[in-house]
Parts: sequence; structure tokens; C-alpha cells
Amino acid sequence: MFTPGLLKDRRILVTGGGTGLGRSMGQRFLELGAELVICGRREEVLRETAAALSAATGGKVETQACDIRDSGAVEAMVESIWATRPLDALVNNAAGNFIARSEELSPRAVDAVVNIVLHGSAYATLACGRRWLKEKRPASVLSIITTYAWTGSAYVVPSAMAKAGVLAMTRSLAVEWGGRGVRLNAIAPGPFPTPGAWERLVPRPELAQEFETKNPLGRVGRHGELADLASFLLSDGAGYINGEVVTIDGGEWLQGAGQFNFLGRMMTEADWDALKPKKRG
Repeated sequence: MFTPGLLKDRRILVTGGGTGLGRSMGQRFLELGAELVICGRREEVLRETAAALSAATGGKVETQACDIRDSGAVEAMVESIWATRPLDALVNNAAGNFIARSEELSPRAVDAVVNIVLHGSAYATLACGRRWLKEKRPASVLSIITTYAWTGSAYVVPSAMAKAGVLAMTRSLAVEWGGRGVRLNAIAPGPFPTPGAWERLVPRPELAQEFETKNPLGRVGRHGELADLASFLLSDGAGYINGEVVTIDGGEWLQGAGQFNFLGRMMTEADWDALKPKKRG
């Protein structure tokens, strides 16, 4: 289904699009015919990424230096984008996270994550949504969340709080705006290694190994797999999907949810044999 024209002439904004998964999704959107706008705080990184993506795909990439924690800056960015041509889709990808014992978190540490993930996503979604609804323009919002948005997770509490908020926004606006032509969906990725984020979340190699292989498939996700999923959800082929969260984690959260799932890794053959019913003589 991933034909070169799948996203032809769609104009898509990816927040945090200069690095990591945002960059990978952006490249795939370009390959499928979209026009790309990427935003982030570091203008030099955005310029380098735009040049590399344009060279790799021949596609059109626009950059917008913007701190999405600032509602005024987000509004100004969206106004600037619309002055050229309206967007057709928004990908809320910008994020921040770190590992910490929650009792040691300062208010500033909480804000550092919540302001990017929750407030930034809300500011961008509302700024675009107001314009789409006013213009009666069909559009789509895709947010990158996480499976612990609905389960919670120790040691990343600000991120869990913020991602849960983005999930609530997605489902709420899917109902409120869906009948007016604006679809909202989300993706919940498992481990997809990216430079920078990995160092903050898995400080030792043995922890990284556990983090990367604790899912049933025993491997990390490939960026192309997530980028293809994002492309599908933004395409007309997903036109009846609204308010949904698609998990792409190799079965990791399902494995963790089952009370006895750990036995597959811990039980020996002798253990299993001991559990078998004994034959009666």
C-alpha cells in the first residue's frame, strides 16, 4: 500500500522533527509524496536535517524554530505556516523524559517534561484545529504517546502524567472534531532506540539489553516500522480510524500485564515437569 503518492501534496508538521523518530517519520512522509515542516528549538539541527532529507528524497522541507512550551510561539509558528499554505496533518512527536525516583523530583523537573509533552501537544493541536475547523478543511492529528499512558510507570511519573493527558486529548477531540473532518489518533511505541534519549533512560549496557529485549519478539523496533505505521494512519486508507491508539512494541506491555508471564523466562524444564499431573498407578 505504500505507493510513492500515498501522501501526495499533504503538508505535514512534525514537532521535534529534527532528530530521532521525528526525523525518521519525516523522511518517510517525503518518500510518499508529502511536503514536510519540521519544528524544534535548535535551528542549526533543523537546517541540517532539512538539507539531508531533501537530498535523500528530493522532497520539500520547511523549518520552523519554535519552543512548543510557549503558547505564543506555537501560535506564531502556525500562523507563519498557514501564510504559505495550510497544513493537512500534525504529528505531535516532541517529547522529553528522564529516569528519576519520584520523591527526588523538583517542580522544575516535572515542568520540564509536562510542558513539552502535554502543553506543547495541546498548544499545537488547538492552534491547527481552530484553523481547520474554521476553514472546514479535512485534517489529521497523530500523537506519539506510550503504553504507560494507560498503565502508569514508576520512575518516569512526569512522562506518564503527560502522555496520559495527550491520550485523553486524542480521544476527547476525536469525538468533538471527528464529525467536522478532523481525525485524531495516537501511536504507542515500545523501545525504538534514538541517540540522546537512550543515554538518559538506560545508563548502563546491561540495562539497555534488558530494556531492548524484554518483549516477546526479543528485539527493538525499527524506525521504518513506526514510520510506515504513522504514514498509514495519516493516509486516506485509515479514514475510518478515529480516536484509536495503535501499540507497536513487540507485545511488551501485554507480556508485562499478565501476572504469570514472567514464568516463560524463569522456569526450567524440570520446573515444568514438576507441575505436570502425576499418573496414577
